[in-house]
Amino acid sequence: MKKDSSYDDVFIKLVELHVPSLVELPPHFHTTKNLPSDLLPTLLKAFQMSSSSFSDILSSINPDLLIYDMFQPWAPKIASSKGIPSVYFATSGAAPFSFYHHVYTMGDGSTFPYPAIYLLDHERINFRDRLIPYLKDADDDFAFGNLTKSCEIVLMKSCREVEEKYIDYLSVLCKKRVVTTGPLIVDSNDYDHEEFSKIMKWLSGKSRHSTVYISFGSEYFLSKEQIVEIAKALELCEANFIWVVRFPGDEKMTSVENAFLIEFLERVKERGLIVPRWAPQTKILAHPSVGGFVSHCGWSSITEGMYFGVPIIGMPMKSEQPINARLVVEVGAGVEVGREGNGLYVRERIVKVINKVIAEKEFCEDTRNRAKKLSEKIKEKEEQEVNEVAMELLKICMKNKQQV
Repeated sequence: MKKDSSYDDVFIKLVELHVPSLVELPPHFHTTKNLPSDLLPTLLKAFQMSSSSFSDILSSINPDLLIYDMFQPWAPKIASSKGIPSVYFATSGAAPFSFYHHVYTMGDGSTFPYPAIYLLDHERINFRDRLIPYLKDADDDFAFGNLTKSCEIVLMKSCREVEEKYIDYLSVLCKKRVVTTGPLIVDSNDYDHEEFSKIMKWLSGKSRHSTVYISFGSEYFLSKEQIVEIAKALELCEANFIWVVRFPGDEKMTSVENAFLIEFLERVKERGLIVPRWAPQTKILAHPSVGGFVSHCGWSSITEGMYFGVPIIGMPMKSEQPINARLVVEVGAGVEVGREGNGLYVRERIVKVINKVIAEKEFCEDTRNRAKKLSEKIKEKEEQEVNEVAMELLKICMKNKQQV
């Protein structure tokens, strides 16, 4: 984007909001990354206690614009009281947002206009009842009130090439124009070079499209039962694999779990690699040896999978992830693994899908081609979307300056 002289009139500053220290919430748990699920209410409580200091920060720096997310319904109110415009930034996709907004607006009994997106009974959750007790100034229409408070537009981490009809439908429902930011892929350099080199060297020794990458994100932790099922599936399937295994917070593998995984790796020999805690995900997904991505279908993960053209093997776990998994299937970027009646994923179903994506020639070639074409479309519009966001935010800032 070319520099415009009017940019000089807009003051931009990034500020890290101070989260109060609580005995039960040490500093390394001040984000949702690696946070044990039972501490989420405590984190939200601490975050809400920051509203007064946030007001002081706004008064001190007097920015031209505030960008806020779901968990700060108090933020746009404080900004408005100081004459500062604010824009909501949705870090999840349009399909789940439009689905839940439809249910909120039309009622549970109404039919969502796009049948590819649906939820099974056990997947339905009530965000409002779960979150409002922990959120300061959350109105009755939370979380969609956040959209209402946004000035002129709503920002969404998405791409029209993937979610155009859901973006347009959400615009109708919330009566705001939804501006997509594009995938916002970050190539992180925050890794240990020795460990990184080991992973990439191992991966480079595998043939093209022969390897699956398995990761369930930094905010979900598999049960021991599901770890066993995935391990058994990987042992039975035909693919090489890199599997990121995480435990909440400072918790590490017990001796029993460690022994199980060591024995498992001995049986699969050179076919598998287990990585504790963290892996350079974007580097792995961009590698030609990777032919599939077993994912919990968190929005950032599937966005990265689609960006690099890697077929996604969806194993959604909670929240909006089942909707994301069905979007992946609808756009042709992957396959969803079905659960058993008890809600668990079992080895037989996991093996079947991995083998289809990696080894079943006609199916895997078709899936890869569709994933590759989608990747090309996303990358083609990436810079254009970022430029549009910058221009829209600049317009809001300049308009507010003229009105003051």
